[in-house]
Amino acid sequence: MSAIADFAVRYPAGRVDVQDLHAASGVPVADILAVTHAPGFPGLGDGEAAWELTRDAAREVLDRTGVAPEQIGTVIYAGSGQWDRPFWSPAAKVAHALGIEQAHCFEVGNFCNAGAAALQIAGDRLDAQGSGYALILIGDRLSRLVDRSDPASLDLFNFGDAAAAVLVTAGPGAFTLVHSAMRTDGSWADYYHGEHRADGVVIQQEPHRRGLADAYVENFRNLVDRTLRAAGAKLDDVALLLINHGDKWMHQRLMAALGLPEEKSVFAYDRQGHMGGADTLIALREVVDAGRVREGDLILLATSAMGFSWGITALECRL
Repeated sequence: MSAIADFAVRYPAGRVDVQDLHAASGVPVADILAVTHAPGFPGLGDGEAAWELTRDAAREVLDRTGVAPEQIGTVIYAGSGQWDRPFWSPAAKVAHALGIEQAHCFEVGNFCNAGAAALQIAGDRLDAQGSGYALILIGDRLSRLVDRSDPASLDLFNFGDAAAAVLVTAGPGAFTLVHSAMRTDGSWADYYHGEHRADGVVIQQEPHRRGLADAYVENFRNLVDRTLRAAGAKLDDVALLLINHGDKWMHQRLMAALGLPEEKSVFAYDRQGHMGGADTLIALREVVDAGRVREGDLILLATSAMGFSWGITALECRL
């Protein structure tokens, strides 16, 4: 069964600052803080590119594991599809920069669920092959897709940027890929969409529609149930549930709905924004570094994305 051999996270040098958001939009600082919960968080600065952050994260992983570039047969770049350049392959760019020349390189665009989708694709490939490695690169430019001058975009003001790299192996690894379950509700497909402007693409939201918070909880609960049944596990067996950092209140509501204590998750809203598909890996890095995971722990990664898609990825710790 395939597994995560190692992973790394990289942050940009730039910052998104609440005072700057206030100055650009005119929205009161208190209202912005009700969304961000932090006075500032990492976001791409001038001259920074997401693909370079994923390259640096991947280089750290390859150096640490000692896996040679020629051993990697698949490179997947995951995100929203709004790459650093249009009509361009960041997967191929990063692979070449790392000396990976024998791999199939491609992109997966499923917004903030793309990293989980790429992990499932890579795991399925490696399970079928029985050997080899795949490299997943998670990098987006979310903070640059927000119209900070538009008060109607307030719900997106917590969008920041981070990158991650995940090395997946067909053999034993730090986290065994136990199961993935995903679902898309296309009735929400148009709720968020991009709009071309002279200076690039920005995200626009349709008029408020009730029910999205309920859809989040319902879909996550159903996917958790499916995942636990497939894994032959119970809710009490879940050591941690790590979720996209999009909405603190929904996060708390989900934990309560599942009957899981908040101590079985990571709440980092006081120091980071919604960092795209890297959110759950940032949380996983935090619990690993803090010594909060043990051999045999069942960890659920809960991811969600515009579209709207939801996913639960089950990992078993083998550290």
